[in-house]
Amino acid sequence: MEYHDLVKRAKKSMQYAHAPYSNFRVGAALLCESGTIYTGSNIEVSSYSLTICAERVALFKAISEGEKKFSAIAVVSDDTEFTPPCGACRQVLWELAGDIDVIMGNSRGDLEITKLHTLLPEPFTAKHLQRARKRHK
Repeated sequence: MEYHDLVKRAKKSMQYAHAPYSNFRVGAALLCESGTIYTGSNIEVSSYSLTICAERVALFKAISEGEKKFSAIAVVSDDTEFTPPCGACRQVLWELAGDIDVIMGNSRGDLEITKLHTLLPEPFTAKHLQRARKRHK
């Protein structure tokens, strides 16, 4: 799939964002290895810690439908600059999607493509937990 098409799907999903407090609308489109695309938009509530980002919405939708392998995620906003996934999304993407391509689009139609490991060079993984369990046995 052409990444420009994935970005178009992310832009379309951005229209469904619920961002009454920040007015910062984000859309995401996740490409599965099966070729299926799942989209998401950010959903805010007044207690910001309960807000969910577009990237996690798309990923959780995909996983809840049985998808397990992913190729790329596109993330777009209304900003003229690129909007990378937040730290929480980077961690969740790493753990559930692996080192996928991250395509960031801006309001001018520019794209930047990077690998997730570039955005999250030293992720916390299950290995850290396994080492802790071994120490306490």
